[in-house]
Amino acid sequence: MRWSQSKPLITTVNLLLLSLHLHLLPTPTLSQCRTSCGSIPIRYPFALDDGCGAPQFRHMFNCSTDLFFATPSGNYKVQSINYDKKTMVVYDPAMSTCSILQPHHDFLMTPIQSAIIPPTSDTVFALLNCSVDSPVLNHYKYLCFNFSGHSCDELYDSCNAFRIFRTGSGLATPTPSPGGFLSNGTTPSPGGFLSNGTTPSPGGFLTNGTPPPPATTTTSPPCCFTGYDSVKFMSMNILDCTHYTSVTNTDGLKGLGPPDWVYGIKLSFAVPDTGCERCAQSGGTCGFDTETEGSLCLCSTSSNFTRQCGAGSFSAVGRDCSPNILFQASFVILGALLVILHEFRMLNL
Repeated sequence: MRWSQSKPLITTVNLLLLSLHLHLLPTPTLSQCRTSCGSIPIRYPFALDDGCGAPQFRHMFNCSTDLFFATPSGNYKVQSINYDKKTMVVYDPAMSTCSILQPHHDFLMTPIQSAIIPPTSDTVFALLNCSVDSPVLNHYKYLCFNFSGHSCDELYDSCNAFRIFRTGSGLATPTPSPGGFLSNGTTPSPGGFLSNGTTPSPGGFLTNGTPPPPATTTTSPPCCFTGYDSVKFMSMNILDCTHYTSVTNTDGLKGLGPPDWVYGIKLSFAVPDTGCERCAQSGGTCGFDTETEGSLCLCSTSSNFTRQCGAGSFSAVGRDCSPNILFQASFVILGALLVILHEFRMLNL
């Protein structure tokens, strides 16, 4: 009789202890944050999913088959991210390069982007085909500079896409080559007459007394190598230039021609100090509350803390969860003791 009455006691105590054991188990991590897009790894402070990463970079990235950086002027393909050097290289598909000429285009960033992920100092913007009235050639000419010994004429001469900006005047004079051929590939007739029936005089004048046409001369329109601040505060219309291109790693381009330059925009970023390393070490993912943008350590789809996951983590209000867990454990143990005491008294009735 006493044994049969003790079975509920044992069962109750076991259930309470099992409940305590399960409560003290570390929270399994199940991050809802994607960690890559194509071949580009996604790590803090960046993220693709809302609530992940740092709130300062919220909604700045999107992923299709490739990773793109979203700005007011369009989506720029991310070519690489160096988390150690804290740099990111993006490429504008609509930007002109040495090999392709694109329509008029501006590069725009939001004020927050300009502040926390601006172009690096070794990213140079080349403003092309500028008017002589351009502000960067007059009042703001101090904004233009030569980098690594390169000049605007080098761009116009070396790049197929930019040669269209060179203008010429006059026509080349057809002169015989050493083999007797004229520059246009024709030969004088046996009588020394040109194809139009005239003969050149000994002084170089045609027999009708007219001088030969002048030699072809070409001129290049102004251009300007400048930093990001110029295009940040002045649009291409204000700058009075029709096209632009941008070059990265300019410190290492000395002696290299434009066809060998690296075209793109390198950005630099800072990582907010929110204790993310501690969160990651505990198995969590750094994120934030989508309403308050307060920092969170994302531990599972239903469990978030502000510092780290598992026992000893911090709750959403920033207090250490260890006292909270100990309090709940004490409450469970006290309940078990009360049940034992109650069952013991029932056995003695």
